[in-house]
Amino acid sequence: MVDVVIGLDLGTGGVRAIVVNRDGKLIAQTTKSYPLLTPQPGWTEQNPADWVEASLDALSEVAQHLGENRPIALGLSGQMHGMVPLDGNGTVIRPAILWNDQRTGKAVEAIEAVIPRQELIQRTGNPAITGFQLPKLVWLRTAEPQAYAQVRHILLPKDYLGYVLTGELITEPSDASGTGCLNLSHRQWDEDILKALEFDPTGFPTVIESTAIAGHLKPDLATHLGLPDGLPIIAGGGDNAAAAIGLGISANNLNRGSLSIGTSGVIFAPCDRPLPDPEGRVHLFCHADGGYHLLGVTLAAGGSLRWYQETIAPQIAFPDLMQMAEHSQPGARGVLFLPHLAGERSPHLDPDTRGAWVNLSLAHTQADLVRAVLEGVAFSLRETLDVIHPITPLHQLLATGGGARSHTWLQILADVLQTELIAPKAEEGAAYGAAILAMVGVGAYPDLETAFKILPPVGETVQPQPNSMYEAAFDRYQKLYEALKGVR
Repeated sequence: MVDVVIGLDLGTGGVRAIVVNRDGKLIAQTTKSYPLLTPQPGWTEQNPADWVEASLDALSEVAQHLGENRPIALGLSGQMHGMVPLDGNGTVIRPAILWNDQRTGKAVEAIEAVIPRQELIQRTGNPAITGFQLPKLVWLRTAEPQAYAQVRHILLPKDYLGYVLTGELITEPSDASGTGCLNLSHRQWDEDILKALEFDPTGFPTVIESTAIAGHLKPDLATHLGLPDGLPIIAGGGDNAAAAIGLGISANNLNRGSLSIGTSGVIFAPCDRPLPDPEGRVHLFCHADGGYHLLGVTLAAGGSLRWYQETIAPQIAFPDLMQMAEHSQPGARGVLFLPHLAGERSPHLDPDTRGAWVNLSLAHTQADLVRAVLEGVAFSLRETLDVIHPITPLHQLLATGGGARSHTWLQILADVLQTELIAPKAEEGAAYGAAILAMVGVGAYPDLETAFKILPPVGETVQPQPNSMYEAAFDRYQKLYEALKGVR
């Protein structure tokens, strides 16, 4: 009989469950989807009941493939920032408001009217941000007072799932630091902030470390799922932190971070102390390894390319678009693309900014437009990296996500960022990181650094090449945001 762990990642599009043995080998996996609700423009919600149904289905399915393997722990990961309000009986009061919801602009202003922006950044690592949980709670109090009157507990998405599995109200620092009210130095709720905003700190879950046991699987669920009664449930991590753990990224190696090119683009930079950007242009969160990390986000990275393909070139497949971009040249023959199609996080924190193509002429071709999209995303990430570099060094990025499968885009990114990129041979995402945290949580490995030794070796390395065309284009790109603010 072989010991295995289960990793569960509660994403926005669906939940993924995996089974991993102590050597890091994937034994079983499955994914279950659930709907995204958009009741009004700018609103995004999901029903936690849908999460539970999909997660139990996923766990039941992987349990059927265990064979002689014995599960010793289950680790959790999930989408960050969402708000799940519960009443005194632990019943969900209304649909969960998600990370990409933009209804809380006035709530952000209300928070910063009580607590100065600079104080928020120093205490929590971030200003008040529309996607975070705390502004959602302020919004609920104002917009839905009857619902707010019932609230006794506030949970993050993965922690609600943990509550369903164990009956315990628990969170951990990597996810909790994305609420807007966790004191980063103490890695506990900032009671001064909560009391200033007239919130009861006891309504928030207990904060434990990411590798700690949050609770044990309820007997009735264990029977239903075909898993051991009392299976330890490990607190885990928010999706970005868990994905970084799955890549072996920690504060013990400050030179290596990660670059994810999915729908959004994310730069993850580990750091050993809570050092925020004084202007709050990039996020500062706790890492699941006990350290910290800076996070820079371009909201529409692969999303920009998908928009282009669906809107302008539906007959052209993504690989063909990449080949087409190669027929242009660095700098896209002068065309610039601003990828603010969904507003922008880093470094502008502006949900209302919009995208643009600039400097078009009759001489330009579709190849130039496609390359400008790829370069525009790279320039946006470069702006973020320029904020991160003075705080913590980054000389190497592990490149993940769909965009990292294109050598063309990888080379553009390496050249624009002037940073070495490595595309891992295997990429299992946040669920894999949750499994690694679970192994440490039950003592299969004494610490994360030891567990990292089972991770697969890194793959293709892309070296940056200096290119004056990119530097000139980036100088012009940096002027676009301010220049176009007046035309909204």
